[in-house]
Amino acid sequence: MNIELRLSYRTKYGETLVVDITDSTAKKAVSRHAMSTLDGYNWACKLDMPLSQGDSFEYHYAVVCDEKVLRTEWLVTPHRLDLAAKADCYRVEDSWIDMPEDAHLYSSAFTDAVAGQQVTACPQVDFSKALCLKVRAPQLSKGQRLALIGSDASLGAWDVADALPMTEHSANEWVAWLDASALAGNDIEFKFVALSEEKDGMPMWETCFNRTLFVPEIEDGCALVLTLSQSAMPVCPWRGAGTVIPVFSLRSEGSFGVGDFGDLKMLVDWAAKTHQSIIQVLPINDTTITHTWQDSYPYNSISIFALHPQYTDLRQLPRLGDAERQKHYDELAKELNALPQIDYERVNEAKISFLKELFAETSKKVLKSKEFGTFFDANKDWLVPYAAFCHFRDMYGTAQFNEWPDHHSLSDEEREEFANPATRMYAEASFWYFVQFNLDKQMRAAHEYALAKGVILKGDIPIGISRESVEAWVEPKYFNLNGQAGAPPDAFSTNGQNWGFPTYNWEEMMKDGCSWWVRRFSKMAQYFDAYRIDHVLGFFRIWEIPINAVHGLLGQFSPSQGMTREEIESYGLWFQEDLFTKPFITDWVLERMFNERAQHVKEMYLNRCGDRYEMKPEYDTQRKIEAAFHGKTSVEETNLRNGLYALISDVLFLRDHKDANLYHPRIAVQTDFIYESLWDCDKAAFNRLYNDYFYRRNNDFWYHEAMKKLPKLTQATRMLVCAEDLGMVPECVAPVMNELKILSLEIQSMPKDPAVEFGYLSRNPYRSVCTISTHDMSTLRQWWDEDTERAQKFYNTMLQHGGAAPHPLPGWLANDIVARHLHSSSMLCLLSLQDWLAIDEGQRLADADAERINIPANPRHYWRYRMHLTLEQLMAAEEFNNRISSLIMVSGRQ
Repeated sequence: MNIELRLSYRTKYGETLVVDITDSTAKKAVSRHAMSTLDGYNWACKLDMPLSQGDSFEYHYAVVCDEKVLRTEWLVTPHRLDLAAKADCYRVEDSWIDMPEDAHLYSSAFTDAVAGQQVTACPQVDFSKALCLKVRAPQLSKGQRLALIGSDASLGAWDVADALPMTEHSANEWVAWLDASALAGNDIEFKFVALSEEKDGMPMWETCFNRTLFVPEIEDGCALVLTLSQSAMPVCPWRGAGTVIPVFSLRSEGSFGVGDFGDLKMLVDWAAKTHQSIIQVLPINDTTITHTWQDSYPYNSISIFALHPQYTDLRQLPRLGDAERQKHYDELAKELNALPQIDYERVNEAKISFLKELFAETSKKVLKSKEFGTFFDANKDWLVPYAAFCHFRDMYGTAQFNEWPDHHSLSDEEREEFANPATRMYAEASFWYFVQFNLDKQMRAAHEYALAKGVILKGDIPIGISRESVEAWVEPKYFNLNGQAGAPPDAFSTNGQNWGFPTYNWEEMMKDGCSWWVRRFSKMAQYFDAYRIDHVLGFFRIWEIPINAVHGLLGQFSPSQGMTREEIESYGLWFQEDLFTKPFITDWVLERMFNERAQHVKEMYLNRCGDRYEMKPEYDTQRKIEAAFHGKTSVEETNLRNGLYALISDVLFLRDHKDANLYHPRIAVQTDFIYESLWDCDKAAFNRLYNDYFYRRNNDFWYHEAMKKLPKLTQATRMLVCAEDLGMVPECVAPVMNELKILSLEIQSMPKDPAVEFGYLSRNPYRSVCTISTHDMSTLRQWWDEDTERAQKFYNTMLQHGGAAPHPLPGWLANDIVARHLHSSSMLCLLSLQDWLAIDEGQRLADADAERINIPANPRHYWRYRMHLTLEQLMAAEEFNNRISSLIMVSGRQ
């Protein structure tokens, strides 16, 4: 088939255009073809492809210079050419596609869930002179179809009843094939019109001047494809509401002590019933490291692909052939399900035991099934290493693969053995294949169920992975295992947060186009149509903490531009290396910190060094201190340990992790003794330096760092991209998110504008997610009573109520707060289930403190919150459900 692609695009000297033919399944280019031009503006490319009528292919354009790609089109929705006409040659008049302002409407969240449209193949035509019109119409809602109407009889002669139906052959792109030889005249006026599938539905016309179609000369046996500008439909920006809750927190009458993927379907039913359009969950990946409750932390996954076995819905699996054993598990399920909170250890032990018994009974048949074979072939790249990791973890009794006597890495030979059904290794690992097969099947079913109900499932991408994970084991080149990711001090933690995750080796990741991330996002897109990027600031720079530190205070942003001695002194601060970079420990500091125990600290932990002290070598890092105090839990010993931690972090500057000649001011050092010891003029100089460093110096640098990574990741799938952009947010974050059309997170009690104490909901950007609290925060009811003075200000100034604020938070006032959030301008208003329940004093949990999911300041928090109502009870709470429905509909959300 002879195909000529034409494109008008202004290039600079040295730049050329290329066409990349893409594999829509693999999401990558399979061939590249150079385009030619005579004027640097009108480009063309002739292709001779082994295709025939009925075939199709996708492609996109890119600008290259010296074989380096400078920029590409928006890759989420590539060009698609359907060879529907019986023609020998095709000429395609294209236009360059940049990311549109309404990019969210092209996400699967809108096309598949909200609009519920189904793409279909173009019907074949047999015109001697064929003309195809292509247009993008993302504004259509569920039940609407696009049609072509115009002055020509073939376009209905402006009669809607005779309008020419169009075909949605790819997401939001519609095509119509016309017989060019039958068109009356060259200039035809026309418009696009959206027709409703409902009997009494009104047509929706474009709100623009009539379009004019000039039909050029088309040779016999040829087809011309014209790409037109996007349709102009009169629609208001879509706004939706939904619920945020971890899957593990769900409770139904038939679950097994923890929420599962079957319960997720029931939550979808409740969302649909109450006119909610989205459900957001926390990460659902496997976190099994120690087989204890410490694995309950959902952001510490051992695999970016594998799902957590605890989410297996045993009701969807066959019952055991042994009636006594099945009875045992039925009774155990009732016992565990009655607990007010999750017993993580008992639940997971019971579920794994059941799955092993079921595996023994059914694996022979399941593993030989065609369905399992398809799953295994599609997922073996990650499934085999995961199963091998689980096998060795349990065999050696630890997930710390560096402590295994062997198998410190997975060789190609071992990988093949684990994948070969004829080997012993396959037999030993196949239980984990069985578990993941069932989990994948159940989660896909929940996803499909949500789509059928018009509900968006939104997942969560953790910023880190466990250093005891499959990825750290088999792909260590992608990680800096000698560093720890965390966050600088904030409202959640005065010492900063140390998550313990290894940081990413972005230089290595960029070498292969971030394929690790693309694979991760592509897998997630099989289960979700939207996702939340956890700690999006980490894609600009991550807070990297030395491996020997416990607190986050000793961290520094990576990457970042450290300061030389000369730069520091240019601010007027004479740089004294030993004084500023070593712990500031003096007699007066010790007396202030330890009081009567100061002498004990000097003798036990310190060596005198002139007029100061230094830590003894056996106690000179926070990790050494932590080890020395292991098992000592009294208040006195804990205070002593924390004081020693503080001594070690009391420095004014930190050496750069990579270059010893560069320095970084220590975060939040203004509250420490080294800062107190400075002269006032030195404090002023340091503060100027500090503010420049943290708020200005790296902004442009971090902008470009983010733009190296985020465009590749956000275009890897058609999921709707949202981000958690809280914390110490650089100025460059908002422009990047706006450029890439990423939804921000807006919390009224944590405004991004430093000039206000509370955010104004009416000022929320449309591309944002509005919420009251997150899983890391106090719930609305807790927040209201934690700081009564602040709650009083909120009550009087933001809610505009007079008098004293009532405590505890009454249902009517929670209802008012929720209603105001629903009326915000944010595209999405997602509230935790706890905050929804706060509006109804008869439904909410009596103890507000029992609703808290996580306390970030406690790195060993037990994640075990579970809803106190069953989903069946929630579905039956008609008055409460009607109130939610009313709040949503009155707010104009859909």
